[in-house]
Amino acid sequence: MTGEKVVRIEPVTRLEGHGDVTIKIGKDGRVKDAQFSVTSTRFFEKFLEGRFAEEAPKFASRICGICPEPHHLAAVKAVEAAWDITPPAPAVKLRRLLINAKQFSSHALHFFALAAPDFLAGPFGDPAKRNLVAITKALPDVSKMALQMMQFGQELAAAIGGTAIHPVTAVPGGMLNPFSEEKRDQFLKRISDVKQWTTSTVALAKKIMDDYVDVVTKLAVGPTYYVGTHSKGALEIYDGSIRIMDTAGEIVEDLKPKDYRKSFAEYVPEHSYATHVYYKPVGYPAGIWRAGSLARINIADKMATPLAHEALEEMRAKLGRPVHATFAYHWARIIELVQAAEEIEGLLKDPQIVNNDVKLLDVKPKKGDGVGCVEAPRGTLIHHYWTDEQGLITKANMIVATNNNIGAIEKSLMEVAKQVFEQKAHQKLKLPKPVIS
Repeated sequence: MTGEKVVRIEPVTRLEGHGDVTIKIGKDGRVKDAQFSVTSTRFFEKFLEGRFAEEAPKFASRICGICPEPHHLAAVKAVEAAWDITPPAPAVKLRRLLINAKQFSSHALHFFALAAPDFLAGPFGDPAKRNLVAITKALPDVSKMALQMMQFGQELAAAIGGTAIHPVTAVPGGMLNPFSEEKRDQFLKRISDVKQWTTSTVALAKKIMDDYVDVVTKLAVGPTYYVGTHSKGALEIYDGSIRIMDTAGEIVEDLKPKDYRKSFAEYVPEHSYATHVYYKPVGYPAGIWRAGSLARINIADKMATPLAHEALEEMRAKLGRPVHATFAYHWARIIELVQAAEEIEGLLKDPQIVNNDVKLLDVKPKKGDGVGCVEAPRGTLIHHYWTDEQGLITKANMIVATNNNIGAIEKSLMEVAKQVFEQKAHQKLKLPKPVIS
């Protein structure tokens, strides 16, 4: 090599927002750096300052069009924590149903629209065929099922949240509207279809993971810390404690969300507007962690539902614990999809889900600060608000799911760049014949 080389991918597609990737290769042919740059700013923390806190859930849902429900719920939980409010049990169950509806829809969308094209057409296949349109043409039945799964989740989210994209119904003290028996029954009638779709998706995912075991276990594999929430060891996405696991698989922290600042810190890189969140006690970059589906199943001792736990045990029998393989995120996502389907069925059958007692009538603003924490599909999401005596937000801090992962994204990029440019490892992988050719 006669000089340094820069490989730039701009824009990066199949993600939420805008970004680009830069790989720097030295004169000796070795990879010197790998950067993932977020090129836009949002300013939501500043937008919230000076506004009434009860408005925060509606504003926060605009942060992301893919996961507005988690932002909506993290925001309302933060306000309730600041004002010492405990919403009625039926309201909490409605919120759980809402976040699981989003989990189901988002995981189906990610697996079929963002991940499956690369596997079904082959990761080195023609880009023109590595997309949802090509899958629709080649596998119409699979595409139809994928759309039905996403539609079910979105329609359930809309029925609870008022709208599928930016929900408005979670308010300090509960939910604006109860869930009617008529609506509940409409979704219960579709549960048998949900189960069938989920079973078919699990079978497809397992086949893909088996076919691409070389890719999963050899490409972009690197140890990091992991962060996620749990309840008594079971994976929990609405209201759990935060666990942090080290690279060897040991749980090093188990803390309440209100204490997140003891363990969470943010590094500001020069090449990106997005901060890198990491484990504070060990510093940066040693404390880089992953969040999201793979991190959650790593930190959890078990899944919260029986079929999902069976799927988890099958994955651990093949890959162990913790799993450091980046491509195993796809398998973990399907395990969570199973839990979301089971949680949805259980909540729809719960008599309290149609209880009219969903909102407190005596909510009063006060000076305080509160933390709301949920799991978004991409990872642990924290909203922290400070309010004055009138209930105006004086300060806001957010740890967004994506930021939890960016340091690990760069670490994975560095690893795979070395494998591709230095070792040509991708040429030695055992790959199956593409389904779409």
